[in-house]
Amino acid sequence: MIATRAAAGESSAHQSALPTCLIVNPAAGRGGIRAKLPSVLEAFRGHDIVNIAYTSAAGEEEDLARRAIGDGIRTIVAVGGDGTCGRIADAIVQSKSGCRLAVVPIGTGNDFAKTLGVNGYAPGQIAELVTRGAATRIDVGWAGGHYFLNSCGFGFDASVLEASNRIRFLKGNAVYIYAALRQLFFYRGIEVRASGVSGVKRGPMLMITVSNGQYLGGAFKIAPHASVVDGKLDACFFSDSNVVQRLRLFLGAMRGTHLEMPSVTSASVQQLTLNFAVRPAMEMDGELRFARSKTLELRCLPRALAVIAAPGVFS
Repeated sequence: MIATRAAAGESSAHQSALPTCLIVNPAAGRGGIRAKLPSVLEAFRGHDIVNIAYTSAAGEEEDLARRAIGDGIRTIVAVGGDGTCGRIADAIVQSKSGCRLAVVPIGTGNDFAKTLGVNGYAPGQIAELVTRGAATRIDVGWAGGHYFLNSCGFGFDASVLEASNRIRFLKGNAVYIYAALRQLFFYRGIEVRASGVSGVKRGPMLMITVSNGQYLGGAFKIAPHASVVDGKLDACFFSDSNVVQRLRLFLGAMRGTHLEMPSVTSASVQQLTLNFAVRPAMEMDGELRFARSKTLELRCLPRALAVIAAPGVFS
């Protein structure tokens, strides 16, 4: 059975409408979760949700999720950031169990929580949504053997993430903004060819993002027309440029107006293939991964995951 911790006097017999557990990443939000966690647990205990599992190492969310599903859990609440959500979603989709995913956002960017419309929700409000039991099925992306909820990025995107992991004196959106500004001056572009997308200019690329949701790195509206219920991914190709043009792209991406710039090509696709000169690093739901080969296929799996979202967010 999945390991749980409950306060004295609480009984595991208390359950919400469907068997539910929380998977908590104690390292989320660069440790900022520690101050917020007591109120989160209190809110869910107030709704008789007392089944809680804690990660003890990076990436353990997938194992905990698989164990929970095997124990009959029908709703998993991710307490953490985008990486925690992405890893749990990966396990759910692979299990084909129909288990639902909810999120209490306590991460750095919380992009997926914005997509679900719950980024500004208090823990008690999210617990109430979970207890009501209404869920919506959304699309999921797939790349290189992994599923993703929000985004998969290459080039500048992955370089910024790698740099941000070394920044310890900032939290929240400021981490990505600071890292991105520094990388504008030093990052070298990547060589890549795309199949399945027309109009992409040849030559070195600054960045490629393939998005299911609209947001990236907390502060950037990287795919302003993306929808998690349209059966498509939004691919965006940024041609490499000088520092001044890079800065304009940076500001445009924060406002969501970069698609109008001549160095940017975008397309809504069901699938595409990217061919790199070397095996690329990639940002996937806020985590740094490395592709297994130089050729990478990406595709959208329509309505592959049931999620608990704010009322009316997908209408």
